[in-house]
Amino acid sequence: MSGHSKWATTKHKKAALDAKRGKLFAKLIKNIEVAARTGGGDPEGNPTLFDAIQKAKKNSVPQDNIERARKRGGGEEAGGAEWQTIMYEGYGPNGVAVLIECLTDNRNRAASEVRTAMTRNGGSMADPGSVAYLFNRKGVVILPKNGLSEDDVLLAVLEAGAEEVNDLGESFEVVSEATDLVAVRSSLQNAGYDYESAEASFLPSVSVPLDADGARKVFRLIDALEDSDDVQNVYANFDVTDDVMAEVDA
Repeated sequence: MSGHSKWATTKHKKAALDAKRGKLFAKLIKNIEVAARTGGGDPEGNPTLFDAIQKAKKNSVPQDNIERARKRGGGEEAGGAEWQTIMYEGYGPNGVAVLIECLTDNRNRAASEVRTAMTRNGGSMADPGSVAYLFNRKGVVILPKNGLSEDDVLLAVLEAGAEEVNDLGESFEVVSEATDLVAVRSSLQNAGYDYESAEASFLPSVSVPLDADGARKVFRLIDALEDSDDVQNVYANFDVTDDVMAEVDA
């Protein structure tokens, strides 16, 4: 699993720097709006909104954009779309299972864009339920090392229900049940540790190891899917070693 996590963290760092920044901003703002609509516009009383705002701030989304999205979602300001969450399932190259989470105001457009990205990049759509069982809903907190050891982090989060701490190179990944996410994140805050993101995610229970060629094909598919404004998150059950990652980057 760590290979996939490490790839995802590296990729998000790059995404914040490249031309996709505008797309990333739009997705983070949509998250805030939906969180505020679902659980109310007060971040103190709505942990999902709190985390969505934190993530947007960490990715340099301007404060007034964050505030407007929060107000739209919370009903303090007019506007805002009727966002629906839809999950699509499919297979990518090398038999990699793919779970695609969309947040859209137009189901037909979302379905069409997902299907196009899949078929053009060696993937195929699958029936609902045929891929989802390979993933578990988990809470995932990413925090920069900043001189911390794995033991420091473990000590802070064990009581809160954390299941594992993974070393991702420059950061740690803390995995818990999705229901323990807020407790884990709060424990890190109480210990004075800064975190990059805290969110519910889908982690694979089994992974498909990829060589450099397979990795390139799968990354291309994920990039194509994430290029759609309707696609919020893409989860896939592949694993890449550091050596393969280095070969792909080269």
